[in-house]
Amino acid sequence: MTMQNIPHVKCGILSVSRDCFIISLSENRRKAIVDAYKKYGELYEVKKTIENETDMLEAVKEAKDAGCNALVVFLGNFGPETPETLVAKEFDGPVMYVAAAEETGKNLINGRGDAYCGMLNCSYNLGLRHLKAFIPEYPVGTADDLAKMISEFQPVARALLGLKNLKIITFGPRPQDFFACNAPIAPLYDLGVEVEENSELDLLVSYRAHKDDPRIKEVTEDMAKELGKEGNPYPDLLPRMAQYELTLLDWMEQHKGARKYVAFANKCWPAFPSEFGFEPCYVNSRLVSRGIPVACEVDIYGALSEYIGLCVSGDAVTLLDINNSVPRDLFEEHIKGTKDYTLEDTFMGFHCGNTPLCKLKKGGVKYQLIQNRLLEGGKTPDITRGTLEGDIASGDITFYRLQSTADGKLRAYIAEGEVLPAATNSFGGIGIFAIPEMGRFYRHVLIEKRFPHHGAVAFGHFGKTIFDLLRQLGVEDISYNQPKGVRYPSENPFA
Repeated sequence: MTMQNIPHVKCGILSVSRDCFIISLSENRRKAIVDAYKKYGELYEVKKTIENETDMLEAVKEAKDAGCNALVVFLGNFGPETPETLVAKEFDGPVMYVAAAEETGKNLINGRGDAYCGMLNCSYNLGLRHLKAFIPEYPVGTADDLAKMISEFQPVARALLGLKNLKIITFGPRPQDFFACNAPIAPLYDLGVEVEENSELDLLVSYRAHKDDPRIKEVTEDMAKELGKEGNPYPDLLPRMAQYELTLLDWMEQHKGARKYVAFANKCWPAFPSEFGFEPCYVNSRLVSRGIPVACEVDIYGALSEYIGLCVSGDAVTLLDINNSVPRDLFEEHIKGTKDYTLEDTFMGFHCGNTPLCKLKKGGVKYQLIQNRLLEGGKTPDITRGTLEGDIASGDITFYRLQSTADGKLRAYIAEGEVLPAATNSFGGIGIFAIPEMGRFYRHVLIEKRFPHHGAVAFGHFGKTIFDLLRQLGVEDISYNQPKGVRYPSENPFA
């Protein structure tokens, strides 16, 4: 399935030149970056070089007319401070600033651009105007250096564009005694995200209206093809789930309004299986594999976090409970010695069955064991069927979350690690995760800063990009797993 709910970035590059410097120096260096970028993709070259404010308006118009929705401002020499920073004001999209390194010690008279100095003044002027722009860790380089930096800007730009045009649709309220993921939504509006809150009854009415929808047959066939014979033990269940999938997709199209992209945060128990006749997990997994997160348990910030991961990675993500410790005997038998981890570096990430099939070693539709005990007395399952279960495939992951505190302040965490190949011997969509110094991170970040039990998972190491994005969004409190020997502020130095 293709990602259909995240932006496509068309990035342009324009150069600036201070009028007392040689303009061709900036133009030739810009052309060299465009050539160097070809191995990463397409970079639209704005031909107008900016020396003054009139040039700035013309260059920005050229970029917009070409369909650019992200822009790189390149200081090929010192650069004109006012016009170059006004680009960030006039251009409606993410803007990155980079500067040229000097090219050779043999040409430091006419060939010296002083962009190293110009970047300082550029930053100062952005601050004067309260303009937000993306500046890399070390924003000065050769054409090859800057081409790489620009390629790393693309997923940040994609996420910024996505959030700017995102609506999170919820069906709630949250289940009783699951308040942990509940948080004030005001910070979402500060990020530019729209929220539409609905009742679970609204969803039920819409679901019933889709009975006998002629499209159900086609979706049922697609589900059967995806699951295969072995992963589809309940073929009679598929039409119910297909009806629900169509309900969500239609609601998305009918309710996105002025927004381009949608994420869901939906209630899924305890009333859901009784009234809908199945568990929604498999449908949730199918939608996120297309770029449409459906967060469990009305976890609005979980849906937001998942959407960030989709934009950053360009791939499916999942939302898991930071669920249970790994038994010592399992660790000793299957993990110890194979990797350089301690028992406290490991934990199991679990959810009922929302992780996409493409991220499982081997998966299939099953039933929710816990809900079956509660709603069906542990008897032959019917309404508690619909989970997608299996061990999560091994490989690199990034565990992260953006969350509001109870008093409406944004904070986040990011930790890179991996899913281990050891079997879990358990139920649900589940994996054994290993994160260096997880035990200390668990205590002094997750517990200390009162993060909820849900964490988003991107499949790969994306910590650098997510950190850059969160900084760009203005999140000041970003925690990560401190390496051994680096103490957390709350950590007992005598422990």
